[in-house]
Amino acid sequence: MTLIVGILGTGDMGHAVGATLRAGGARVVTCLAGRSARSRTLAADAGFDDLPTMDDLVREADLFLSIIAPAAASELGERVAASLRATGAQIVFAECNAIAPHTVRAIGQIITAAGGTFVDAGIVGGPPKPGQSDTRFYASGPSIGAFASLAEYGLQVRIIGSEIGQASGLKMCYAALTKGLTALGTELLAAAHLMGLGDALRAEQEASTPDLLHSLMRSVPTMPAKSRRWVGEMEEIAATFDDLGLTPRMLLGAADIYRLVGETPLADETPQTRDPTRTLDAVIGIIAAQAARK
Repeated sequence: MTLIVGILGTGDMGHAVGATLRAGGARVVTCLAGRSARSRTLAADAGFDDLPTMDDLVREADLFLSIIAPAAASELGERVAASLRATGAQIVFAECNAIAPHTVRAIGQIITAAGGTFVDAGIVGGPPKPGQSDTRFYASGPSIGAFASLAEYGLQVRIIGSEIGQASGLKMCYAALTKGLTALGTELLAAAHLMGLGDALRAEQEASTPDLLHSLMRSVPTMPAKSRRWVGEMEEIAATFDDLGLTPRMLLGAADIYRLVGETPLADETPQTRDPTRTLDAVIGIIAAQAARK
């Protein structure tokens, strides 16, 4: 029997996950009501079947993947729960967004109270490609069998525990390093630019931290197109650390940097429309100019 996977949303990660699952033999469905023209195009290119309503999506799918902006995760959980109650459908709901463990647990309670089965999942890595995916889907929870079966359809699934919140906690820690470091690098490079020290700093970085410099040269130019979405992710990481008695301030600062980048024209681009030849220095110059206007 063909596995039917429902996916919301159909952005850069969601549509790539769906394309990988389709290539592996699954049927992928979504509901594009109210979605942007870009989301519709990406979903069509990936071969998603568009269903009219959320009720239809919940009724049709065996497994539901929530892959949306972190700030919208709770609202989507409420919508799916409402459809579960309205239809009486049985569905496995996998929360795959970059959100704090306490947020995940709250969504899990909403889904299970409506009759669904809940899985906590965290995605590490960029959008997968059919046949060559190195994207990892970490999962935790008491009932993860259906989610684990996605490994048969082209995804890397790694089960790390039986508790809701473990997979999301791992994602929070990992993203604090990768995206937090990108934010820190962006801020210090913008500061050097504004003080006229960019060349001097670059020379020192090339001499003493070349690997870190090259990492920033790769990560910063691609970041602005994702910066607005990353604001909410940094805030979720900050909340995670605060819940543990650790300081949230470093990651709240990272959120502020991504908020600043989100005010530049660079953030209006998408990963598909950004200029791939734009250098680290060019991006930093635009961000520094935005900071100077504040």
